[in-house]
Amino acid sequence: MSGKLELSFVNFPRGSYITLEGKQKADRFFIIRQGKVRLSKEVEVVAEEGRAILGPGDFFGVISTMSSHNHIETAQAVTDVTLISVQKEQYGQLIQNNTPVAMKIILQFSKRMRYLDEALTRLTLKNTAEIDPSHLFDVGEYYHKQGQFDEAYYAYHQYVKYCPGEKNVNQAREQMMKIAIYAQNIKLDHDPDEFTRTYPKGSMLFSEGEPGDELYIIQKGSVKITKIVDKNEVLLAVLKTGDIFGEMALLESKPRSASAVAFEDCMVLVVNRSNFVRMVGTQPQMIARLTTLLAERLWFIYKQLANTRFTNPLGRMYDALLIQLEKNRVVLSLDQSYLFDFGPLELFNMVGLSRNDGMPVFRKMTDTGKIQVVEDKIMVMSILEILRQTKFFKKLQKK
Repeated sequence: MSGKLELSFVNFPRGSYITLEGKQKADRFFIIRQGKVRLSKEVEVVAEEGRAILGPGDFFGVISTMSSHNHIETAQAVTDVTLISVQKEQYGQLIQNNTPVAMKIILQFSKRMRYLDEALTRLTLKNTAEIDPSHLFDVGEYYHKQGQFDEAYYAYHQYVKYCPGEKNVNQAREQMMKIAIYAQNIKLDHDPDEFTRTYPKGSMLFSEGEPGDELYIIQKGSVKITKIVDKNEVLLAVLKTGDIFGEMALLESKPRSASAVAFEDCMVLVVNRSNFVRMVGTQPQMIARLTTLLAERLWFIYKQLANTRFTNPLGRMYDALLIQLEKNRVVLSLDQSYLFDFGPLELFNMVGLSRNDGMPVFRKMTDTGKIQVVEDKIMVMSILEILRQTKFFKKLQKK
């Protein structure tokens, strides 16, 4: 992508609305050149530092624009403002012409992601513990008890590596000796200059609690992202070809907040910190892809946070299904069936309910005859019905 970047300037008088939450699919974002803008949400679940009033150099609308979803917040001019308008298709050029702006967007996205992810974990999984490398021993113990020896051996090994002076090191070494014969798919030490890696099914790419300075792009196969909460493994996502993961540890130099395990044999591209800085200037399409991915995740996490406000668990389940439909860009006005790629247990995880608490609520959904379970996956008879039910419970919640 080359040539001069033509950006337009737009002016808004004090008090006017620039974007409205939930309205029109965003096709451009704004960088403030002059003046101040206030951002607000209908449901503000957690306060975000420095996000209420923005000034020159700040930007807004990037999440909705890069993820191609409706606006997630309302923006109103506090003073007369002059804004730089950037259309989605101009973003690659903006990266090439103004690398610092692209880095500011990516780093702010990453910081917000970690903050919001921690807030969501507190609200849904009731877990507030800070993760550090000593957590690797707990990960090893969990997988050892489950008989998942590949994951256990990997976590023990990394614990010994990163916490050589800790009290459980000898126990970790003993456990490794016991299970070494059963651990078949382990990849531990890598050439730092290696750009591509292959992982057999079941092998761990990294563990929660492990320090990290690499992000990964899946070239072939799939990877599952998991987290151990209250002595249970929670499946957070299954990522496929083209997906990027591991970026938060690279961008913020903090321990991994979740584990990545090969869901099937896979090949990944590996980008370390020095390569990443170089890529920002030389591969704008890759950075645009990363920004889009972060925008998608942030949009999704804002929706999940809003979901936690439902006091009625049935309303939360309907809303969680609606979020998945929106995420997959399904037309919500269709009166036709839809098969989700997950089952009831995954739905319970999404709304923070145990199996015992979730099953009676889910039965209320299936008793209507409009929701069924087909081969362990949830099927709705009418997409429109999910929208109607969610709107109904939202009205109840407001009352």
